[in-house]
Amino acid sequence: MIEVRVGDIQLREAAHEGMDAFVGVVVKAIREGINGELTPATMAQLNADQITLLAWDTLHEEVMDGGFVQLIHNGYGPFIFKNPFAKAVKLWGLRDLSKLIYEAHTLYLKHHEQIEQDCTEDEFMALFEQFPDFDDLDDDFVEHEEAWTAQIAEYIDGHLEQFVHIDQEK
Repeated sequence: MIEVRVGDIQLREAAHEGMDAFVGVVVKAIREGINGELTPATMAQLNADQITLLAWDTLHEEVMDGGFVQLIHNGYGPFIFKNPFAKAVKLWGLRDLSKLIYEAHTLYLKHHEQIEQDCTEDEFMALFEQFPDFDDLDDDFVEHEEAWTAQIAEYIDGHLEQFVHIDQEK
C-alpha cells in the first residue's frame, strides 16, 4: 500500500477554505501518491476508500463538465459502472448518489458501445442529442453536487486515516 501523506497545515487551510478545497487536497495527495497514474497496478496500492474518492473525483469532473455522455465517451464508464462505486458511496451514506449511479449504469449498459466510438467533435456534440435519457441524470447530479460534496467531505473528515497520513511538521 502507498502511504499517502498530506501536511497538517495544508489540510487545515483547505478545511478553512471550504469543502471543495478540503476534498481537493485529499484527492491531490492520493493522485500524487500514485504519480497521477490511475492504473490497475496503482489501484492495487490504494485502499477502497481512496479508490472510491478518486472515482468520485472523476465522476464529478466529467459530469460537471459534460455529463454522463462525456464521462462514458472519455472511457470512464468501466471505472464508474463496472466497479463497486455505487455500493461504496451508499456505504458512505450517499444513498441518492448511489441510486443515480445505478440508474446511469442501466443507460450505460444500453448505450455505451455507441457513445464510446471514436468520433469528430461535431459527432461528439451530436451524442448529447442522440442520448437524451442522460439529461435528467445530469441535471440531478448538478442539482445535488454541492450536498454530495459536503457529505463526502464529512465522510473524509470522520475517516481521515483511511485516506491520508498527516505530516504534523508541514
